[in-house]
Amino acid sequence: MANTKKEEFDIQKYMTNGVKRVVNDAVRATLSNPKESVFMAKFALASKKASDHRRKLEDQGEHIPPFLISSITSSCNLHCAGCYSRSNHACSDDAPVDQLTGAQWGSIFTEADELGISFILLAGGEPLLRWDVMQEATKHENIMFPIFTNGFFIKDKYLELFDKHRNMIPIISIEGDKEKTDLRRGEGVYDKVMQSMNALHDNGLIFGTSVTVTTQNLDEVYSEEFISGMSKLGCKAVIFVEFVPVTDDSTELAPGEDERIIMAENIARLRKDHPEMVFIAFPGDEKSSGGCVAAGRGFFHINSHGRAEPCPFSPYSDTNVAQTSLRQALKSPLFYHVQDQGLLIDDHAGGCTLFANRDKVASILNRELPSA
Repeated sequence: MANTKKEEFDIQKYMTNGVKRVVNDAVRATLSNPKESVFMAKFALASKKASDHRRKLEDQGEHIPPFLISSITSSCNLHCAGCYSRSNHACSDDAPVDQLTGAQWGSIFTEADELGISFILLAGGEPLLRWDVMQEATKHENIMFPIFTNGFFIKDKYLELFDKHRNMIPIISIEGDKEKTDLRRGEGVYDKVMQSMNALHDNGLIFGTSVTVTTQNLDEVYSEEFISGMSKLGCKAVIFVEFVPVTDDSTELAPGEDERIIMAENIARLRKDHPEMVFIAFPGDEKSSGGCVAAGRGFFHINSHGRAEPCPFSPYSDTNVAQTSLRQALKSPLFYHVQDQGLLIDDHAGGCTLFANRDKVASILNRELPSA
């Protein structure tokens, strides 16, 4: 969206430096994998070009974030405890209705490439259920597509796709050991995850993991044993996502201030001790970025029906990309008001300021809150 006022904090510079760090870490992490190394070198050049384009638009008064989160389906084969998608009804067991087609997602990816967006995170539901969207994503080699998957559908056709298109990188969800993973995701899920990771490793394919950090698994998922085990399997990226309590009975699982200090210290240690891997924390330290980077500052979210939302944890929208362009969606009045009213930098308890301020976000649209 266009900047309505000049921020003292240079968000474009902050995000550009963050992208540069991630890309440099990824280049280093893939040096032992020739195919991946060649792709990463090409992507580094494309990322630099995209960054320069975003800076040019910034100087002209138009802010373009480097990241986009796309929830491409409401369907999922699992029922994970505390799932925010099911809690806000973005994911269900009902057959999908009025969701964006593969061609529509393809148009979004094309425009994102033209705007200089370098990363599009594919989520769901379970994104690997949308083979048509995956086929569209393969056409855009300037964009890296981390695919947040539960790992159940990584079989022959996807192994072939990941081998041919190195910008498509599966990010497999895991909660730590077998006990903790199966407790949250369902019995037998851990074994299936390990089966998929081994298949990727045996085929010379890199992958990442997404770990939801709670008070119950914090010590384990940052441990040397867990990280070394993932590294030996060929995992090249670990994304730590702080648990956001979407129901009142799960608040005790959310890390507090003391835990966040420990998490930040662990991230710094892992980046030093494991140069062969990339480590990302979400939401991370909001103070270092001048606040949350949602609502178009650093990223925004498009749900499976095309609605542009500040964040997956903030399912409110006044714009649908099925009726307008991606560029116009970034000028969403909702995004403007979320930023202008200081909701992204507001003091809050918990890891997500927009979730903590969901009543204020909802009031902007004069909408009822989604039931938990």
